[in-house]
Amino acid sequence: LRLKHVAEVKETSILPMLTVDMENKENGSLDVKNSVENGRPPDPADWAVTDVVNYFRTAGFEEQANAFQEQEIDGKSLLLMTRNDVLTGLSLKLGPALKIYEYHVKPLQTQHLKNNSL
Repeated sequence: LRLKHVAEVKETSILPMLTVDMENKENGSLDVKNSVENGRPPDPADWAVTDVVNYFRTAGFEEQANAFQEQEIDGKSLLLMTRNDVLTGLSLKLGPALKIYEYHVKPLQTQHLKNNSL
């Protein structure tokens, strides 16, 4: 009985942490579950150019996604992009470029760093 009780306590303490983690991933970018369902590797560093393009199409940037194709931006390149690269290097309109950087590129970079510094 004692062991069973400990296991139950562990389960309840882990679940809220998972929930918080998923909320963070959904904040401004597609969560990892969606990425896997869409056929992309969970780590953006492993994405091919087509994965990057499909990510931005899925995120609602149909028009802008083509710029990533034209500039041959794969996952590794995406993770290296600066704000200036996104705003000027892709020849995008300023509004969408700001949203792409702030709500997608930056969070993907942050998440990648977190996952790879553990």
